[in-house]
Amino acid sequence: MRYPDFPVLITQPMMPLIQQGIESRFPFVHLNEQADRAGFLAKEGARFKGVVTGQGAASDDALFAALPNLRIVSSFGVGYDLVDARAAKARGIVVTNTPEVLTDEVADLAMGLLISTMRRLPQADQHVRKGLWLKGNFPLSDTLRGKTMGILGLGRIGKAIARRAEAFGLKLAYHGRSQQADMPYPYHASLVEMAKASDILMIIAPGGPSTRRIVDRAVMEALGPEGTLINVARGTLVDEPVMVEMLQSGALGAAGLDVFEDEPKVPEALFALENVVLLPHVGSASVHTRNLMGQLVVDNVIALAEGRPPLTPVPETPWPA
Repeated sequence: MRYPDFPVLITQPMMPLIQQGIESRFPFVHLNEQADRAGFLAKEGARFKGVVTGQGAASDDALFAALPNLRIVSSFGVGYDLVDARAAKARGIVVTNTPEVLTDEVADLAMGLLISTMRRLPQADQHVRKGLWLKGNFPLSDTLRGKTMGILGLGRIGKAIARRAEAFGLKLAYHGRSQQADMPYPYHASLVEMAKASDILMIIAPGGPSTRRIVDRAVMEALGPEGTLINVARGTLVDEPVMVEMLQSGALGAAGLDVFEDEPKVPEALFALENVVLLPHVGSASVHTRNLMGQLVVDNVIALAEGRPPLTPVPETPWPA
């Protein structure tokens, strides 16, 4: 079915499933292809009712002001820190993301990254590939046995990670904005105190100004030289220069990182370190899960175009408004 009265602005290159899903149903324009973006928005902005976006482009109040008839921002990914949801709400715009469909994939990756970091699986792989096994056994690694993992952000994905971690015998604790009822894990009102009580810090909280560099020197010092930091959330949550310095000096034991502050730029100092595992932001990056996420982006726009409620509005823009 086509929706000729619901033009959509696509802010950046998107996966083929999204582009085909939007382009086959809606009038569309790729904003990133406009040589004079400001001029184009000033001239044509009033006709757009939908925006499709991802982590590569900001959707802020200036954009919303240029799109006076905008009704929905459909964002790819569970994180939407580049979308000003409060500004959207003030203008009557609903913001949607793609939760749930990626929960298990990210939780699996988080545990895989934890095991890879503590058991040094990439380094062991290189030990074999470089012929070093012929010269001697790979050094003994750390273990999950007897460890406590503190989770920063016990949301959907945090809970899925916790369930997996319990199966591995880890003790658990958590820190967030508030204590959650019916959670069996100890709650720490102080992130520093949780880090002090933990061997592993699992970071899975939302990004944005309120959590920027929340994992600072004090938190990493509390985690200490035997501690392991795992980040599958946003690179902005960690004071990256301090983390690099502490990993280099041994003040922080190890880190497994799927995200970085200025992706795809990664601090080159990390490349030479043997106590880190680095991934290119692949938490949800399976064909299966990315297809589900992409279809949800399209389906949210279709719902609004058909006069139905959006499927996954974010908390700041509940439906009905």
